[in-house]
This record gives sequence, C-alpha cells and structure tokens, in this order.
Amino acid sequence: MTRTAKLASLPLGFAGRTAVGLGKRTIGRPAEAVALEVQQRTAEQLFKVLGELKGGAMKVGQLLSIFEAGLPEELAGPFRASLTKLQEAAPPMPAATAHKVMAEGLGEDWRERFAEFDDRPAAAASIGQVHKAVWHDGRTVAVKVQYPGAAKALMSDFNQISRLSRLITPLFPGIEVKPVVADLKRRLEKELDYVDEARAQAAFHGAFADDPDYLIPAVVAQSGNVLVTEWIDGTPLSQVISGGTREQRDRVGLLLFRFMHAGPARCGLIHIDPHPGNFRLMDDGRLGVMDFGGAARVSAELHWTIGRLLRISTLGSGEEMVAAAREEGFLAPDAEVDPELVAQIVTPQAAPFIEERFRFSREWMRQETNRGLGLATDMRPGSIVRQIKLPPQYLAISRALAGCGGVLCQLEAEGPFRAEAERWVPGFAEEDEPDEAEATA
Repeated sequence: MTRTAKLASLPLGFAGRTAVGLGKRTIGRPAEAVALEVQQRTAEQLFKVLGELKGGAMKVGQLLSIFEAGLPEELAGPFRASLTKLQEAAPPMPAATAHKVMAEGLGEDWRERFAEFDDRPAAAASIGQVHKAVWHDGRTVAVKVQYPGAAKALMSDFNQISRLSRLITPLFPGIEVKPVVADLKRRLEKELDYVDEARAQAAFHGAFADDPDYLIPAVVAQSGNVLVTEWIDGTPLSQVISGGTREQRDRVGLLLFRFMHAGPARCGLIHIDPHPGNFRLMDDGRLGVMDFGGAARVSAELHWTIGRLLRISTLGSGEEMVAAAREEGFLAPDAEVDPELVAQIVTPQAAPFIEERFRFSREWMRQETNRGLGLATDMRPGSIVRQIKLPPQYLAISRALAGCGGVLCQLEAEGPFRAEAERWVPGFAEEDEPDEAEATA
C-alpha cells in the first residue's frame, strides 16, 4: 500500500504543479520559465520516489539515469548528484530479513559456510542487496540476497510505471519510454532467477579469465535467492565519471565499449545492464564487472547482422540504409520514407563507428536527443517516427548498447572505437556471412 501510494503521488504532484504553472503564466511569468520549473520539480520528485522504492521502480530510475547525459544542462545539472546516488545505493532491508533469506537458500546452518559475515549490507540495489563476507576457504566474497517479495513488487511497480510514461517522456525527449519499460519488465523477470544469473556470470568469467584488461568475479555458490561470488574492490565508475582523470575516463570508456561488443563474440552473451554501479576501475587498470542478471543471449547470426547494419550506417547511402531497414523489419515493406532524410538522421549517430578516433560527450548526445525530439513531434501519417519499429530480437541488445553509449557520454571518453568494432563485431568490416554452423551455435 505504501509503494502504491508513493507511485500514485507522482501524477498527482504533476497535476498540482501544472495547475500552479498555469496560474503563474496567468499573472505574467514567461511560459518557458514556468515550463522549466515544472519540469525540474517533476524530475526531483520522480527520482526521489524511484530511488526510495527499490524493485522495478528503482530499476527504471537507474535506467533513466544512464540517459542523464542527453538532458539539457539547465535540467541535468541540479539533479546529477541525485541520479548518481540511484546508480550506487538504496535503503537496505533489516538484518533479520536477510538472515531468513540466507537460511532458506543455504540452509539453517548457513553461517558455518562463512568464516565471517557482515550483517551490514555493502550495497543495496533494485531487487537485492550485497553483504561482504569471508568464505570458509578464506576467500573474500560478495553475498547477494534477494528481497523477499521482490517478484510481486516488480510486477506491481511496472503496472504502475507503465501508466506514468507521460511524465517520464518529457524529461527524456527522443526516448520511447513505454517499449523500454516493457522490455525491462521482461528482463527483470529473468533477473529474479539467480540460477540463470550464476550461469551467465560463469560464462563471462570463463570467457574473460585470461584477459589482462578485465576482472569478472567467479561464482562461489548459488542456491535459492542467494548468490555468492568473489569480492572485487576498485573505484566505482560513478566516481570516475564525477572526478576521474582524462586518462582514467578514456581507459574505462574504451574497456567498457570493448566489453559490450566482445561479449557476444567470446561467450554468446551481452551484459544488458551497463549502469555505472555495475563496474569498477581496479588499481591495476582492469575493468571489474558485476551483476550479470538477465544477460541476453546473442546468436552468431544476429551479431553478424548487427555488424552489417553498423557498416551500412557508416557508408552514407540512404538507399542502402532504407533497404537494410526493410529487410530486418525496422520498416514495413510498403513504408514510404525519404532516403536522404534517413541518411541525415543515421549518419551522425554512426559517428563513433566512422571516425578513427571519437569523443563521446554530453553535447553530442544532447544534439542527437534533440534530433530525436524533432522526429517525435512530427506525427504526420508519412513521418519516419510513425513508420520505424524495433523488432523484438533487437530490444535487449539495443537497450544494452544505448545504455553503454549513455555511460560513455557521461565519461566523455575518447578512443579508437571504430577499430574495436572492426575487431569484435562480425559483419562490420567484411560482407561475408557467418558459417551456418556458427549461426546456429
């Protein structure tokens, strides 16, 4: 009841602020100033409520915080600190509740498996919290404990949040919130399954075990709603974003970009939750990666197709872009669009894959966000925005790569990203289709 009441306060608050805004305009204040004030107060209440509720509500807040770099500075500036808090922490559950989950997962004698166990959570996130402990063999471990009733809370949250998209959309112009929330709901249902998460983390750990640039903690134990993995320290990515050196920003940005694109090639999976709370810059320069809940499988055929689409987006030919979009289901066969306009839209977004060195920036993302806003306001029957759709097989990987781009813009990272795509994304540098055996692997 408390959760429902807090979420219900969002549209009520929005309605009240809008009414006050109308009154202020009536007495002579400029419409633009009043609209900005309403937008700022809506953002403040939105992120405060989403951060307090954990579950699906906080997960949406974390997802939206990735796109903070695309907000106008006058709106993003005052709330950047609160958005960062969403990425790193949430209120914890009582120790007694955590103990009950531990007993249900590992047995009543669960403490015997640990040499030490800290009842104070080291981190609290959207569907669970993490405790630092020492395993019986002396290894320092992270113990992930799922909140009781998390599944029920998630479904309730998403049913409520789907009705609030009209409040969120104006804060993030150019982003279609409803389909993003729907896909996030499906993915979080997977994230509740710690068996699936342990399997995915083990796959990533094996694929990157000998890589000098990455640290993927090994899975130590898993049972029920408890997941035990090796502990990693390091500097949270949010701190690199807020105060890291140019060298740190560029290195982390390049490693994050490589990790997101190399995962499908190395283990057939992509990490779909690239918000800063899931990454650490280790003292030795490696990128530490955590939280593999809901990792999405990417077939060799889909990975090659994505590479082909990326390559076509860099060629500047609107005709080729439209033909590829029709072939892959982004455009209906009978859709009528202007190829030149398509090229004008796509080519700037493909800049990281065109230039030898590219610098992601908030300014670049805002420019592309404003371009998307211009399309979103054109609702005529023949407009591009009314004809483009995202095929289901691209939802997860699109969200993952878009989230990665948002973090890179927060880092303002510069590097040879095109070369990384040529190395790790099949179909980008060549036109040869994957072998049938690879496509079905």
